[in-house]
Amino acid sequence: MAYKDMDYLKYITVLYVEDDLEIQDEIVKLLSRLVKEIFVANNGQDGFELYQKHNPDIVVSDITMPILNGIEMSKLIRKENQNVPIVITSAHNSSEFFINAIEIGISRFILKPLNMKDLITVLIEFSSNLINKKDNEKLTNVLEQYKSIVDETSLVSKTDLRGIITYVNKPFIEISGYTKEELLGANHNIIRHPDSPNELFKFIWNTIKIKKQAWEGILKNRNKNGETYYVKSFIKPILDVDGNIIEFIAIRNDITSVEKTREILQKQSSYKISNLSEALNNLEQYEQIMNINNIVSKYDLDGNITYVNDKFIEISDYSKNELMGSPLNITRHEDTPSSVYDELFETVLNGNIWKGTLKNKSKSGKTYHVNVIFSPIFDKNNNVIEVFSIRNDITSIVKLHEELESTQREIIYRMGEIGETRSRETGNHVKRVAFYSKLLAKYYGLSKEDCNTLFIASPMHDIGKVGIPDEVLNKPGKLTANEWDIMRTHSQIGYNILKSSKREILKSAAIISLHHHEKWDGKGYPRGLSGEDIHVFGRITAVADVFDALGSDRCYKKAWEFDKIIEFFHAQRGKHFEPKLVDIFFEHLDEFLKIRDKFQD
Repeated sequence: MAYKDMDYLKYITVLYVEDDLEIQDEIVKLLSRLVKEIFVANNGQDGFELYQKHNPDIVVSDITMPILNGIEMSKLIRKENQNVPIVITSAHNSSEFFINAIEIGISRFILKPLNMKDLITVLIEFSSNLINKKDNEKLTNVLEQYKSIVDETSLVSKTDLRGIITYVNKPFIEISGYTKEELLGANHNIIRHPDSPNELFKFIWNTIKIKKQAWEGILKNRNKNGETYYVKSFIKPILDVDGNIIEFIAIRNDITSVEKTREILQKQSSYKISNLSEALNNLEQYEQIMNINNIVSKYDLDGNITYVNDKFIEISDYSKNELMGSPLNITRHEDTPSSVYDELFETVLNGNIWKGTLKNKSKSGKTYHVNVIFSPIFDKNNNVIEVFSIRNDITSIVKLHEELESTQREIIYRMGEIGETRSRETGNHVKRVAFYSKLLAKYYGLSKEDCNTLFIASPMHDIGKVGIPDEVLNKPGKLTANEWDIMRTHSQIGYNILKSSKREILKSAAIISLHHHEKWDGKGYPRGLSGEDIHVFGRITAVADVFDALGSDRCYKKAWEFDKIIEFFHAQRGKHFEPKLVDIFFEHLDEFLKIRDKFQD
């Protein structure tokens, strides 16, 4: 038995109830070396009291015992906990016993005399499931905390297909000046500023409802008291598995201070000020306002720095002398193409404002993210004479989103591993499938977004195995026709588990679960789809999953030789697999083998 499997046992506690002291002594000596802690009782009454006191992870008990037998003890335990695994050991195998065992939810039955290997195998199975469940609960708890942080710091709202508000969070209520009761059921136009053009909202509505795409930009709003505020908005349609819009969700950040400063600058640039002392006095006041909360810089027409405030110096780690005269892109992060800076400066020199988000790097190598506005400054003849820039540090928000994404990926990997653990497969199987799928998607020509979605979702292709009985899932050798029918239901089970999720990743995982056993020639399952009727995510995952499965040991087979696997893929081109994907697989075979070797079991 592999050591990494045995390793699960050291994290669990076991209650062992047995009145035969010779058997008890033998089992206790074995388990005390393997598990975290073992609690021992000689009868069911003492066993139940130990259960109440210590709440063990797994219960192992004999049936025939004095005072209270194993069945009666199990009934008491089930009243307190429906989920704790209970393993019964007995030399009796009558039908009456099995009926009682089924009625009270006995998890497993092992005949005496005990085979130690059988007992350890059962304990490993339950302990691995328990550990994965606990890990998922921890990760889910962390994710919920991250979500609550977003909900506390961003303005969040949801609307139905008519634009009627169905949800608002506390920051949204506070900035709008309306009560929750006034907002819910109202049209989202309730906060629209009259200066906002109708064309803008028609464009937004066309983007999110007709094209079913996300829209991002800045909106000018008005609260209940008539005060103006500005928000950087991200509005996205939420789709069901069939691609129909369920609702719209919007996440906003308050950027009122930045936008009001920009308005001041625009007004100032349009004035014809003849009095030099007045102009200097106004400029000094504007600079004082901006320097309080913003990262400010100015540039000449060659893109060289002519002014920076203290906040710019502080976040960049450069001294003022190092910055003055340096090019615009001195803080450019290598992940940001230099063409971005060329484009933004050309935009400003043409008299237009450039807005966006930039990833920067300080002198010390620290990465930081900023929302930035580059605005042209004009002379009285409307010629651009310099460039003015205002930045706001959004590093904490970006890092929060990155942590959310990382946590989501980790949870999805864990969910995928649960299915594989039940079928005695390793977590590395789901990792390899994920990397194989991403590689295939890249060379297939899918967008970067789709490649990442597939990479994150594909580990859950076999999550439906959680609904397959152990005696079928882990049966060594060939399945009967009836057993094979049961096994094939895992695709539909996985789809049913995930299909109702409103998360794009989980919706994609539902499609993958349903489609990854379909075949190009229509002879797959569960729906017998063929060709491009099979979702491309399912077609790609099928190649990745089969390649890895053939090269791995399973309970029902040994790993195939590499040459035999290659022959199989040649033979199944246009049958099991889409021809284009098989061609990509062979063309880049060396990259697939590198992934296989990196994540070996």
